[in-house]
Amino acid sequence: MNDMTHDSEALGAAKPADVDVSQPQDHYAFLADIKVRLSVEVGSVSMRVSDIMDLREGSVVELDRQVDQLIDINVNGTLVARGEVVPVKNKFGVRIAEIMSNGMAKARVERRN
Repeated sequence: MNDMTHDSEALGAAKPADVDVSQPQDHYAFLADIKVRLSVEVGSVSMRVSDIMDLREGSVVELDRQVDQLIDINVNGTLVARGEVVPVKNKFGVRIAEIMSNGMAKARVERRN
């Protein structure tokens, strides 16, 4: 037996003694404390710089979304859900209306310039 075979057998046989493989484990529990940025997109619009420079107090910018459409809820720029704006005391809140599936979220991700 050469050294390489001996090493790979030893590595294959090594298992942590404190792991009970008969019990299901939450492999993602360590991710729970990671902070991410949740943002809500009401709508967007493409404008020329000259149009933006003409904006004044009281100007209205028409967005690409209808009033009755759900708004996008993004985590770190990736669409994860849709919802509706609701009042919460003196602030805005978002009521989740639908959660996106993994496949749909990947297909719907847009990078707006």
